Amino acid sequence: MITVTPSTPTVAASVDPRHTDYQQLKARAHQELLNRLNLERLTRVKREDAEPEIRRVIAAIIEGFSQTTPLSLSERESLVTDVLAELFGLGPLEVLLADPAVSDILVNRHDRVYIEREGKIEETDIVFKDDKHLLQIIERIVTSMGRRIDESSPMVDARLKDGSRVNAIIPPLALDGPVLSIRRFRTDRLGAQDLVERDSLTQSMLDFLKAAVGGRLNVIVSGGTGAGKTTLLNVLSSYIGPHERVVTIEDAAELMLRQRHVVRLETRPPNIEGKGGVKQRDLVVNALRMRPDRIIIGEVRSEEALDMLQAMNTGHDGSITTVHSNSARDALHRLDTMVAMANLNIPERAIRQQIASAINLIIQISRMSDGTRKVTGVTEISGMEGDTITMQDIFLFERTGVREDGKVCGRFRATGIRPKCSDRLATSGVRLPADMFEHTKLIA
Repeated sequence: MITVTPSTPTVAASVDPRHTDYQQLKARAHQELLNRLNLERLTRVKREDAEPEIRRVIAAIIEGFSQTTPLSLSERESLVTDVLAELFGLGPLEVLLADPAVSDILVNRHDRVYIEREGKIEETDIVFKDDKHLLQIIERIVTSMGRRIDESSPMVDARLKDGSRVNAIIPPLALDGPVLSIRRFRTDRLGAQDLVERDSLTQSMLDFLKAAVGGRLNVIVSGGTGAGKTTLLNVLSSYIGPHERVVTIEDAAELMLRQRHVVRLETRPPNIEGKGGVKQRDLVVNALRMRPDRIIIGEVRSEEALDMLQAMNTGHDGSITTVHSNSARDALHRLDTMVAMANLNIPERAIRQQIASAINLIIQISRMSDGTRKVTGVTEISGMEGDTITMQDIFLFERTGVREDGKVCGRFRATGIRPKCSDRLATSGVRLPADMFEHTKLIA
């Protein structure tokens, strides 16, 4: 009899998938099923049409196994479900992909699978049979996107049909076997009020950001990995007018804009010969010829920062992008460095002048130790003093400590500084109340 353990949130039934007997039995059932099926015909029918008949075939196969290996009803049902997942989906990952609370799936080895749920990492009891099994699932993902992964091309970025971002790396670069990382995106998109209700920011901060986007200020969303930059960028983009033509540029399509007048562009990696690649910089240059009202870049990583700044300074105001950095000042340093990657020998002062004149606001968002995301600062670029870009904080989150249950304590507050851009917003017809920026505690 196969070892049975109590059910957990990440396993569909009460069977222990780590048990060697279970993995061997599943592999036998899967192979026997492949021997019986007409695979060519299977590719021409939908899963929902074929699944009932295939489920009966699997049940019959498992019934034959029960003569030598006694199985309970729950074990049989688990085997049927897992074999179906192997045939139609991504094997052991299917149960995780079906859980909307899972935001990241991290496969460190074939027998070590972690997930992120509600901002916290936890280990699961999901396993693959061996490295070969894991590699088969990775190949199934990347080939569906027209990519390839092998020893000559051991790293690949791809995405699933639901838009989830996938990164895979295999030996010889990965020493302990194939590694798979899946960054999932919510099907139920968070709205602006959801962020307020989750204490990611206050209503006053949201009103100011809404006015900034509506008033066509150039905005950078800054933060670390998994901080919620893309989620905030989606929320900000919802304030763009429905009649404006928006062009989005991304390495991997993640943005989910609500407007209809949107053109989505995505980079392309080079082929196995190192040719045919299209970088973000190429798309930014091309986007300028597409008559955009707004340009939204999913994330600035390299020399495309120069073309983005030039676009912001030449009539394409109201642009939004994200940058990986730990603070607003670090975001400016990163932009400085990325512009230098263009190798155009532009003087450092000229680069900083362009940054100071192009960028209006930097929104810093962070993931706290308890898994919550908070906008920790809204900072305005106010100009230049000598060779230094000057900035002023408009809103801040002040962390005061951690409760016994691990919950981060703190408060949002306005700094008391009225931003210079408020005059520009007023000329655009957006008038902000004076008390919005009063030096006061907003949330304890």
